[in-house]
Amino acid sequence: MEIHNITEDIVLRTVNDIFDAAEKEASADKPCTCFQCRLDTACYVLNRTSPRYVVSSRGVARAESETIERQQAEADVISLAYEGMQRIAKSKRPHFDHDSSLREKPAAEGPWFNIPTIIGRVFNGGNFEPMSEIEVSLLRGSSTAEMIDANWQNPYRLVANTAGTFSFWPKPEAAGGVGETRKFDFAVVARAPGFEELRHFFEIPVASEAVAALSFSMQRTFKLPDLYLFPPGEEEDD
Repeated sequence: MEIHNITEDIVLRTVNDIFDAAEKEASADKPCTCFQCRLDTACYVLNRTSPRYVVSSRGVARAESETIERQQAEADVISLAYEGMQRIAKSKRPHFDHDSSLREKPAAEGPWFNIPTIIGRVFNGGNFEPMSEIEVSLLRGSSTAEMIDANWQNPYRLVANTAGTFSFWPKPEAAGGVGETRKFDFAVVARAPGFEELRHFFEIPVASEAVAALSFSMQRTFKLPDLYLFPPGEEEDD
């Protein structure tokens, strides 16, 4: 069974229509219309609208037949999309290539090793408070691991409101065939002034698949044990 949120369809269609129209404008102050700004605007709208889930064609037909409610919902989406577009334009992601010709990730025929999203937390080993304002890196061998796109930063900078949590999504790697198994070796490195450097080594077994996984899913994650930073000379109790 597959659950579908039809609000998402309306939002994505509306946002793309508005951005396509803006892209044709000759105005010098027109907003950025790149794929990333479209996605950010769509997220802005979706976080301010109610989802509408269906599981069958009957559900889609019923939603489509509720004309007045649907028209009001679409009007709200249009208003939020314009609002979101203006807000996103004023705070574009600094680490992303805002090239309007880049509309989306290309579909990748396989086979591929889809490395899961890596999630972990870093704490102060002295007081057990979450660390913040420090950088955490993911290494593959001696090099920084390449991420799936610019939205996933490496190094990752911890901020106070994420309770010491970091996440990385490594880029898929080509495989020779479907069903191959390989172990991928990584290391998480955390550095902070007044603390010893932390290096945590681990491996992830991955079976190759026919296509690359290009959409994030919480079901495809690899969670690390909690990590602790200590001042020089201090050791974690056994």
